[in-house]
Amino acid sequence: MLGNWLKTSILMASIVVLFGMVGAALGGAGGMLIALLLAAAMNVYAYWFSDTMVLKMYNAQEVDEHSAPQYFRMMRELAQNAGLPMPRVYIIDEAQPNAFATGRDPQHAAVAATSGIIAMLSERELRGVMAHELAHVKHRDTLISTISATIAGAISSIAQFGMLFSGGNRDSERSVHPAVALLIMILAPIAAMLIQMAISRSREFEADRGGAEICDDPKALAAALEKIHSYAHDIPLETAERHPETAQMMIINPLSGDGIKSLFSTHPQTEERVARLMEMAQGFA
Repeated sequence: MLGNWLKTSILMASIVVLFGMVGAALGGAGGMLIALLLAAAMNVYAYWFSDTMVLKMYNAQEVDEHSAPQYFRMMRELAQNAGLPMPRVYIIDEAQPNAFATGRDPQHAAVAATSGIIAMLSERELRGVMAHELAHVKHRDTLISTISATIAGAISSIAQFGMLFSGGNRDSERSVHPAVALLIMILAPIAAMLIQMAISRSREFEADRGGAEICDDPKALAAALEKIHSYAHDIPLETAERHPETAQMMIINPLSGDGIKSLFSTHPQTEERVARLMEMAQGFA
């Protein structure tokens, strides 16, 4: 686990450095300083408001024991199994089967499931999925995911901003050639996505393992992953399409296979995840 945290810390540092490099390429030393200060400010904002930001983005609605009794009681039981405080529980009114967790720490965690996943999965399979999300909370992956998503989105924005204003002051020594700005606009978001992929993939396997332990049923999570994978890419999730940097937060990649987004995936292959869970199941009574 320590090695995983070290790897994640290095990758998080890399995405912040990339942010600074984009600023330096577009604005010199001053641009780099501004970009790094902006990254620091965004990290602080994401630390305190990450849960609110993402839940509003997906228009998630909080539920309780009266509005969603079976789902809410399931989360309470799983949280007790995991030794975690009860998280806030949300439903997202979307047909695509998916789920995510967010929050800066276990005391401020929230879990959200789409109405599609609640309708599609059996109770046993849904328990496996939500146990996976609680494993992310227990491992404190939720803060890392939101910060990396925030900065990755900002890298794309600052690169596009630089393209718009490149060459605007052609007498300035710091004016960026339009071709260079275009290259930055293309390559910087790709580099950010690659770093996000490395952060997310290593932590998905850990969350699968932790989730299987929390629900005491690796086969249930494996069955849920197979079922979600079969349907998720055929049912669009518009918010994720507009904000692809948030895809890493979901239990299954929510993006369609269209365009450049199909070249990257923040999640390991579902087949490999299922195989690991089935191997794990052999050790369960």
